[in-house]
Amino acid sequence: MTLTLKWLVPALALIGLALLVTGRLLPLRPPTRELLPRLLLNAAISLLAFGASAALVQPVARAILGWSTERGFGLIPALSLPVPVGPALAFLLLDLSFYYWHRVNHSIPFLWRFHNVHHADPDLDVSTSFRFHFGEVAFSAVFRAVQIAVIGVSGWTYAVYEIIFQLNTMFHHSNMRLPIRLERLLNLVLVTPRMHGIHHSQVKPETNSNYSVVFSWWDRLHRTVRLNVPQSCIEIGVPGYSRPEDNGFGAALTLPFRRQREYWKRPDGKPVERDAAVLGHDPGQLEE
Repeated sequence: MTLTLKWLVPALALIGLALLVTGRLLPLRPPTRELLPRLLLNAAISLLAFGASAALVQPVARAILGWSTERGFGLIPALSLPVPVGPALAFLLLDLSFYYWHRVNHSIPFLWRFHNVHHADPDLDVSTSFRFHFGEVAFSAVFRAVQIAVIGVSGWTYAVYEIIFQLNTMFHHSNMRLPIRLERLLNLVLVTPRMHGIHHSQVKPETNSNYSVVFSWWDRLHRTVRLNVPQSCIEIGVPGYSRPEDNGFGAALTLPFRRQREYWKRPDGKPVERDAAVLGHDPGQLEE
């Protein structure tokens, strides 16, 4: 896994840059903020998140991987499944458990205080995929420990999932406009930019949908999928934290520790609601 990391970081950086440029040349939604200040802010928040990951999440993951592998602990070793069935099932369970972890971050008010820093970005592009409060990343170390131990995933399966997880997270946060027919095909399997754009909507029921990370199946299975919102109707962000001053570095870092505002109402007190007339007829059919 050490060898993997040597090429993974520069490869992810190049792919991220390509997605960012493509999203500017072929945008899915028009930007509402100046690009450079947003990128600098997101980079600063992300650096602290990377630091928390390096200091807590990765050491915990490595320790639990070693412990569970040495003892044959977890569901996959207990089932004694042949290759490639065991690793494939472990991969699916890693993604399913991330679906649940994402839902928990929206459902538990304390965790949402931290996850809100990610959603408060007023535009959505590949830089948002790394914009997580370091506190949320630190809490995820506990989730990682339980996830790895319960599933009993091998080191290589975990590493492969991590790479695909990061790649698809960057992809579905990107503002890249794909041909609708192509994206509908991709969305039968993967979370795509239009699908995840709805998850970052200022409309509360839309934000509380589309929790999947790699495979889009989990939202369909749990009936949390919502695809029939046209991208031209979506405003990105959290209404209660949409003031310009809410997206400063200090404001973002201290947001979870301050008295919380009404998340789903604009500063003027009005809730953001969706006119049903603009929606497509089928919630499971991706709209343009």
